[in-house]
Amino acid sequence: MALLQVVAALGVVWITGTVVRRLTKSSPLDNVPGPRAKSFLFGDMTNFFDRTARSFHKQLWDNYDGVAKVQTFMRAPLLYVWDPKALHNIVVKDQYIYEETPLFFKFSQLVFGDGLLSSGGERHKQQRKILNPVFHTNHMRYMLPTFYRITHQLRQALTNEVKDGKKEIDMLNWMTRTALELVGQGGLGHSFDPLDREWVNPFAELVKELIPTFAPMFIIIRLLPFVSEIGSADFRRRMIKLIPWKRLHRCLDIADALDTTSKSILAQKKSLLAQGDAAMEHQVGEGKDIMSVLLKANMKASSEDKMSDEEMLGHISTLIFAAMETTSGALARLLQLLAEHQDVQDKLRQEIIAARGDREVIDYDELMSLPYLEAVCRETLRLHSPATNMVRSTTKDVVMPLSAPIRGNDGTMINEIPVPKGTAVVIGILACNVNTALWGPDAHEWKPDRFLNPLPESITEARVPGVYSNLMTFLGGGRACIGFKFSQLEMKVVLSVLVENFRFTPSDKDVVWNWAGVQFPTVGKDGSEPRMPLKVELIR
Repeated sequence: MALLQVVAALGVVWITGTVVRRLTKSSPLDNVPGPRAKSFLFGDMTNFFDRTARSFHKQLWDNYDGVAKVQTFMRAPLLYVWDPKALHNIVVKDQYIYEETPLFFKFSQLVFGDGLLSSGGERHKQQRKILNPVFHTNHMRYMLPTFYRITHQLRQALTNEVKDGKKEIDMLNWMTRTALELVGQGGLGHSFDPLDREWVNPFAELVKELIPTFAPMFIIIRLLPFVSEIGSADFRRRMIKLIPWKRLHRCLDIADALDTTSKSILAQKKSLLAQGDAAMEHQVGEGKDIMSVLLKANMKASSEDKMSDEEMLGHISTLIFAAMETTSGALARLLQLLAEHQDVQDKLRQEIIAARGDREVIDYDELMSLPYLEAVCRETLRLHSPATNMVRSTTKDVVMPLSAPIRGNDGTMINEIPVPKGTAVVIGILACNVNTALWGPDAHEWKPDRFLNPLPESITEARVPGVYSNLMTFLGGGRACIGFKFSQLEMKVVLSVLVENFRFTPSDKDVVWNWAGVQFPTVGKDGSEPRMPLKVELIR
């Protein structure tokens, strides 16, 4: 009790000091326009980060031009940025000044281990140097037979479900399990799910719960950098178990499941690798999966580039989560949009049938170059980017240039913004993707045909710094999504097989997509479980 009283007293002193500084100290950001905060203590944090935050973000997009200042905890300023020139500086030119936040690094390290998400600076560059070859297009070609085999298992399972007629099915569950199996076999040489029947895969459910479970704890998670060094890991674990909070215990279960599974996979891969190539060829992935190739490359790496087992475990956990969560959400959204736009679904089906002809599958180059399939995927990833925002923190004072001047609070025109060290800067991924100044007045409409024609000069001349199709969906610079080609291949294989064999129509359920680190659907705005039901019928 005495310790708690001391901690509470220190907390009061810290909060009081912070409030005084916020009220008395001027900032270079004072002139940046933004909404008036609804709460003195928490600012607009809830409005900005809550699962219902999309309407608040839409107001910012409509009322401000490329950048807005949002007040957060005790009036701390946050810069929300979707101006393309400013984004170029954040993710490319000054990317080592706009670094991931200490909170992000600590959270990623505790949940995923020492992987790409939890490393920064030179170590991050070294890790990507070893990882880049296994995500190259040439290696993706080896993935194609595996991806088709898994998707054909999915096709057979869905056929069994709807062979007697149209049926409502939770397609998010199927897309989650399929994405997990795709990354399992193609990425890790490990099978998680036979995809032979409708059931709830407990591991997939745990991983899928990560974002919805952690997201409401945002305020508590902010304390991680301060409390994560108190005592030993065993001490912290015992303290967590003493706290009567079911959600917190569930977070621990999710992190434990990722850690245990990653350790099991790594031990299995290392054992097979020690037995030689022959042993690898007879296992899932046939030794061509990403982790097998990475382990072999790591054995040949120089001592300064070689990755430890802890880093390997971190990469496995990160790959499982990132590849499963984002791809499953994107596929679910694609199927929902096709269900709502039968003309697009029919046109896409015709293209796929014509491309496959009398062959069993469409080969890699042809699949990746089908124009309408590409347009449907691009437009969906533009308008419904799975990840909506990314947060950075400035490691020193920096000047952020703007594509076009904005009017400051004092009425003057601002061409650049002095950003002090320690400022939170949010990369507006979705905000940039739907910026009407770049994409035109129909930027908020789903129109795949826009990618069948030359894009407007406003977008091509803006030089959006994303690695994919003038979009920020997969970010850009040194922390761009390393697996975006892997994800594209997954989506196109799954979509091509499903659309050719099944017709999707909307269910009578109200599906709501929730704003989060990665968007997720629920039935109803208050739904607690990620779900996305559609009606499915066999057409071939």
